[in-house]
Amino acid sequence: METELLGPIMFVVVFALIFSGYPVAFSLGGTSLIFAWIGVSTGAFDWALMNAFPERLFGIMSNQLLLAIPFFIFMGTVLEKSKLAEDLLTTLGALFGGMRGGLALAVVFVGALLAAATGVVGASVVAMGLISLPVMLRYGYSKELAAGVITASGTLGQIIPPSVVLIVLADQLGQSVGDLFLGALIPGLLLALLYGLYVLFIAWKNPEAAPALPESERTERGLGLLKRVTLVLLPPLVLILVVLGSIIVGLATPTEAGALGAVGALLLAWLNGRLNKPSLHGAMDETTRLSAMILMLLIGSTLFALVFRGLDGDRWIEHFLTHLPGGAIGLLVVANLTVFILGFFIDFFEIAFIILPLIVPAALGLEIDMVWFGVLLAINLQTSFLTPPFGFSLFYLRGVAPESVETTAIYRGALPFIAIQLLVLGLVIAFPSLVRFLLTP
Repeated sequence: METELLGPIMFVVVFALIFSGYPVAFSLGGTSLIFAWIGVSTGAFDWALMNAFPERLFGIMSNQLLLAIPFFIFMGTVLEKSKLAEDLLTTLGALFGGMRGGLALAVVFVGALLAAATGVVGASVVAMGLISLPVMLRYGYSKELAAGVITASGTLGQIIPPSVVLIVLADQLGQSVGDLFLGALIPGLLLALLYGLYVLFIAWKNPEAAPALPESERTERGLGLLKRVTLVLLPPLVLILVVLGSIIVGLATPTEAGALGAVGALLLAWLNGRLNKPSLHGAMDETTRLSAMILMLLIGSTLFALVFRGLDGDRWIEHFLTHLPGGAIGLLVVANLTVFILGFFIDFFEIAFIILPLIVPAALGLEIDMVWFGVLLAINLQTSFLTPPFGFSLFYLRGVAPESVETTAIYRGALPFIAIQLLVLGLVIAFPSLVRFLLTP
């Protein structure tokens, strides 16, 4: 075996194992150890390099930015498990229910709030599917529109800050979390706005697909409803704005802001009488599971990166990416296509910890704006999560949707929102100022 081919072969073997369904963290770690042994046997790898592995693990454990991840996950899961998110949807549904498409507009609005609170696509889509899909179907919404608006709104967790996805991207791209939050804010809100406009268009063009709630169901009106909307909407909105604002203006680090958000979510649940043992245990279990998954991925990807670099695989990747036709444009095309396709099969965190470390050196070498690049990747991944037949959001909704909602209906419902995603992606590429506008020159 030619020793210079060990790096490329290792890369192929890792993804073959991942696509076979074997756990990603163990695929990374096991393959790395096997190829390290092969490299030592052939003289292509110096075993002394493995002495750097414990130091790298210590670096992960002492990374204050990554400590923000469990705090933000806990903040979102508390809002979900305590049913405060369900209160938001039912209250806004009552507020907008008198107009055609009102329930779907409420889903978009609450989806954006949940996205800002959780930053985890699976949690948002499942929560929205369980809460809103039965209600929309009961009142005569088309299956396609109901499924499409839920999957699309749930994936806003990729792009609307404060988002776990953006925190991880900032860490992997070596950028400020506050800059990435500011850069993603306008594209994220633009997506939510276009989703809402599409719902209104469908309600105007095809009233039967998005009917208003019947008079008998709108029992509360006027000032009473307005006071209830204020009481339900204002506290979580203030919490999100305080958390996001404290990071952007520099009053708190992402970790400190995440801790503040977690305490604030607990306080909101307690004030609403929802801080009970089942909801707290559910939030803690979900937070532990997701945090442990992320940590194991980090350990596996760190070992993979160490061995891959020891076999000169990083030079092979960087040479390939920096010598593509078109220079920076060629790299952007290849990187976005790679991330889009991988988004069908593996989770965002796996892509962030395996692929981004290979792409970032080449992007820096070609002097690409990394904040803009990070927002592009976030929108791109969001699009891949919606794209049939493998989009993760579609699978999440399929798992909680009733049998009366066919898989093909979920696929058809996602297509218009994919078109909106691609439109915004194109706008961000054509007008980088959408990302840079809020950033300090």
